[in-house]
Amino acid sequence: QVQLVESGGGLVQPGGSLRLSCAASGFILSIYAVGWYRQAPGKERELVAAITSGGRANYADPVKGRFTISRDNAKNTVYLQMNSLKPEDTAVYYCNAEYFKNNYWGQGTQVTVSS
Repeated sequence: QVQLVESGGGLVQPGGSLRLSCAASGFILSIYAVGWYRQAPGKERELVAAITSGGRANYADPVKGRFTISRDNAKNTVYLQMNSLKPEDTAVYYCNAEYFKNNYWGQGTQVTVSS
């Protein structure tokens, strides 16, 4: 069964850190470009960070210098390390894997940044 499963979300205070995981099953994630997206209530889904199959990373301006995307091909998993979290980072975070016509989404994980 092909699926992506996100985990690692939760409630964290401003300035705190979380690491999100995106684990793939049923396909080889290493050949896919992977993106982390987020969607806050009442807002459109936006791309936060992306990584190519070769390991090249890109970030949206609001998270540059705070978030790091990485991949562990042996574990078939992509991570999003989030540091210095702000209340405006609160959203449901989704991972997406794309390879030519194959495109998969996970179910999302909630991240809430609040004191």
